[in-house]
Amino acid sequence: MADVIFWVIAGITVLSAFIVVLNKNLIHSAVALLFTFFGVAGLYAFLWADFMAGAQVMIYIGGILVLIMFGIMLTNKIQSVNISHSSMQKNAGAVVVVAILGLLIWMIQKTPWKITTAEEPIQTTGQIGNLLMSEYLLPFEVASILLLAALIGAAMLSRKTK
Repeated sequence: MADVIFWVIAGITVLSAFIVVLNKNLIHSAVALLFTFFGVAGLYAFLWADFMAGAQVMIYIGGILVLIMFGIMLTNKIQSVNISHSSMQKNAGAVVVVAILGLLIWMIQKTPWKITTAEEPIQTTGQIGNLLMSEYLLPFEVASILLLAALIGAAMLSRKTK
């Protein structure tokens, strides 16, 4: 059952990533990006990286994707802008993609994979929280002050001057 769920999540992630890249409508691409981010969070959960899965949901879906959606929706008259969708390098890009895909398939086939049974690891979120509040408290607080300064600077730059 877990294998089926994994392949469904992987398929949704790859399919929605293709939709993000190939769709010409920005809103549809942003919605497909939502499913891509959720799929990546699901893949993190399958890797027992519970903190990374939570961070993926909170930072990328809760912050970055919402920022992208607001940027798209608040941009005035975005439909009237003529954006060129043609590219002169499609053939060269296709050759590079096929070459990288062939290299990846060759590497996967030639690698001697060690298959063992693994025990379910303990939850890592509590350990990361303890480390952030004890050993790494100073770098954590310095990062928060830098982010606050960047937020204040962005607010100052976006203000209208009279």
